[in-house]
Amino acid sequence: MNAIEARGLTKVYPPSTRAVDGVSFTVGSGEIFGFLGPNGAGKTTTIKMLTTLASITEGSCTVAGYDVKSNEAEVRASIGLVPQDAAADGDLTGMENLMLSARLYKVPDEVAKNRADVLLGMVGLKDAAGRLARTYSGGMKKRLELIAGLIHKPKVLFLDEPTLGLDVQTRTAMWEYIRGINADEDTTIFLTTHYLEEADSLCGRVAIIDHGQIKALDSPSALKASLGGDVLEVELPDGPDVSTELSSMEGVSEVSRSGNVYSLKLVNTGRSLQEISVGLWGLGLKVIDSRITKSSLDQVFLNVTGRSIRDEVVDNGDAVVARARAERARS
Repeated sequence: MNAIEARGLTKVYPPSTRAVDGVSFTVGSGEIFGFLGPNGAGKTTTIKMLTTLASITEGSCTVAGYDVKSNEAEVRASIGLVPQDAAADGDLTGMENLMLSARLYKVPDEVAKNRADVLLGMVGLKDAAGRLARTYSGGMKKRLELIAGLIHKPKVLFLDEPTLGLDVQTRTAMWEYIRGINADEDTTIFLTTHYLEEADSLCGRVAIIDHGQIKALDSPSALKASLGGDVLEVELPDGPDVSTELSSMEGVSEVSRSGNVYSLKLVNTGRSLQEISVGLWGLGLKVIDSRITKSSLDQVFLNVTGRSIRDEVVDNGDAVVARARAERARS
């Protein structure tokens, strides 16, 4: 059984803004599924519909086997949600935060206490369980928020930018916690992220949404392969344009030029490099510099949306700074 099934999911805001426009996809039980897109593409609205936080204008969807329109209570009991702006209560301890979450989900206290002990141990917070959350580092708070969404053993966990603002080392550690939750808890994970290496590492499949519609959906490896191969960039000395000659070389599917730098899309990197080296020598061309750019989800994203995910990260980074300043002002 699929954990999520969306069919023609549509959200229209008055008077006629189609924030999500006929989205259809499935998420298999036990899958880690990535949902990517530029700011304003429809990611958050889609999650809100899937989690009953926004009404559905058209279409339908089921989550954990329940129809989102007609079984809202059952859907809410079956999911965990860790939103981007989630924040642990700094005036409660780690354990008290988890117990509060458990009570919201009507988990009996004794069951919740045992469950909290297991979860705190899973993410390395057992020794900090009695400390106030405001004394936690940013990474510790993220881990606490992560397991707060698991206290009631949800079948599907929605993670909205779970590692935003964390340093590389802490972010990588969070990936391992997420993998562990997926494997050990048998939890389906629906993940949004602006770190495409995160989606590449964690997700079995990813969907890219833009302007309210899904533009691409496949495994990271298949999406990267769809680009047509790696790119070899070669810098040549001043001289006439040799794009035509380079295009005729075996193993080169496409050539573009920027000044003296030529970008050659390779059909098969291993076989093409030798042919190109021989071809350049035959043309009497001296290579000043060269490098190979491997196919990546960044390139897929750029190809699909026409913009780089890095622009979106900057926007979100500004938002993180603004929230941090606001939090300091309140304290």
